[in-house]
Amino acid sequence: MGELMIYGAYGYTGALTARMAVSKGMRPLLAGRDASKLSPLADELQLDSRAVGLDDPAALAAALEDVDVVLHCAGPFSRTAQPMATACLKTGTHYLDITGEAEVFERLAARDAEAREAGVMLMPGTGFDVVPTDCLAAHLKDRLPTATHLTLAFAGLGGSFSRGTATTMVENLHRGDFVRRGGRLTQVRSGSRRRDIDYGDGPMSSVGIPWGDIATAWRTTGIPNIEVYTALPRAMVAATRVAGYFGWLLGSKPAQRFLLSRVKAGPAGPSDEARARAHTLVWGEATDAAGQRVESRLRTPEGYTLTAMTSLEIARHALAGEARPGYQTPAGLFGADFICQFPNVTRTDV
Repeated sequence: MGELMIYGAYGYTGALTARMAVSKGMRPLLAGRDASKLSPLADELQLDSRAVGLDDPAALAAALEDVDVVLHCAGPFSRTAQPMATACLKTGTHYLDITGEAEVFERLAARDAEAREAGVMLMPGTGFDVVPTDCLAAHLKDRLPTATHLTLAFAGLGGSFSRGTATTMVENLHRGDFVRRGGRLTQVRSGSRRRDIDYGDGPMSSVGIPWGDIATAWRTTGIPNIEVYTALPRAMVAATRVAGYFGWLLGSKPAQRFLLSRVKAGPAGPSDEARARAHTLVWGEATDAAGQRVESRLRTPEGYTLTAMTSLEIARHALAGEARPGYQTPAGLFGADFICQFPNVTRTDV
């Protein structure tokens, strides 16, 4: 078994994943930019650590020289994915991350040929973004091979966002909403896509979001028309519609400074108790040109808990020599049933 590095280990999700790794008998190398934040966690878990920034390519490559797999947990990935991926391609290190940003998936997919030549696997989205939805997309495609349209949605019940997730959301407020139409990413106005979706407990008000599946599910299934929704309280659904008209304002420097300061002042993420009480519902449907339709649902643990579970399992496969060079998606490599092996995950065909 080779060496696993968790980069961004002292962030909310990185620390959660590091602690879960140790509970599973794994001994990852912990890494991140700030030695003063890294050392306490390394001491707590009795693990080795390396402090290195993403802005020093030579030092980063040196830090990865003896690493077989890196699990990159330091977002926002729109800024951090490329330097880490570049270093991995240089050192022959398989790259995993926990992004949910469609733009990041697209940029890494564009490096597929480069990764194949280097013998390196690039698999972004090894957490809640996008393992359960990617697996559900593959399952729906298996049920309806002629599918031309795919809709996915999820509802987080009882959970909350980490500081890192909230930062990514704030930084992308002004970018608008995206779907895939005819195989191409297409921008639409934020808040313009709304529908009531039955996740299993009755209809819930949901709004369209540019979730990573508009990039990953297309490569996993080949379905050319894809859109994603999430359940929100009706007041928040209305707020997203307003944001669709004032995105330029939300993207301004003063607005960004104010919103990011509020994020920084908040908690790092949900407590262990809150995560244990929470769960997530995932829903999907596929249709074809003949009017055939299939619908399926998933119930999973809370998102950050599931992220640690799925990321470590994918890392374990990669360390065991089961990585495939090039850009890969979770369900594309491991199949539609990959998600079903995890505790408290159930899948239902409607």
